[in-house]
Amino acid sequence: MGFVIAILVMSAGALVLGAALGYGAVRFRVDGDPLSEKINAVLPQTQCGQCGFPGCKPYAEAIARGEAEINLCPPGGDDGARKLADLLGREYKPLSGGAATVKPRMVAIIREDTCIGCTLCIQACPVDAIVGAAKQMHTVVRDLCTGCELCVKPCPVECIDMAPIPETLATWKWEYPVIPIAPVPAPVAPPGVANAGDSGRKAA
Repeated sequence: MGFVIAILVMSAGALVLGAALGYGAVRFRVDGDPLSEKINAVLPQTQCGQCGFPGCKPYAEAIARGEAEINLCPPGGDDGARKLADLLGREYKPLSGGAATVKPRMVAIIREDTCIGCTLCIQACPVDAIVGAAKQMHTVVRDLCTGCELCVKPCPVECIDMAPIPETLATWKWEYPVIPIAPVPAPVAPPGVANAGDSGRKAA
């Protein structure tokens, strides 16, 4: 009988605790920022930190708050800056400072015969694209690698190379149009000369 009572008490406590947690989750819920989410969707998700922020999402949140420019992302390139300008209704600005050099899409390659298995590159990779174990050969999962280059500098034996990804139908993207498109104003007739449209209306 005592065992049954203990089970009932524990069940009741679990129900009360679950109800309290559920109420707290609803009552104190923090809604995401729709604008920062849209900005984050435009960013390349390399998590490389070259913009000065620890990842794409913090950078997107800073842009949404008006605390960061839209032209600080080298992996996104000029095309990404233009897309952000269109999304936010801001004036386009070319990549600035360290972001001014636009590089092709890259992938890390570990020379496995030189790798000593130090795991430093694994610790540096923000997207877990490197697999291996201590004192064992490491390798890069190409489909996961974002080309952020964060694994290159920590390697003590310099066995990591960055290779450009060949452009194929799967990786090719239509470049952002560089020629501004604007409506052509109607020709203005010199003083004293009627426009063709005006003369037609007068004749009618």
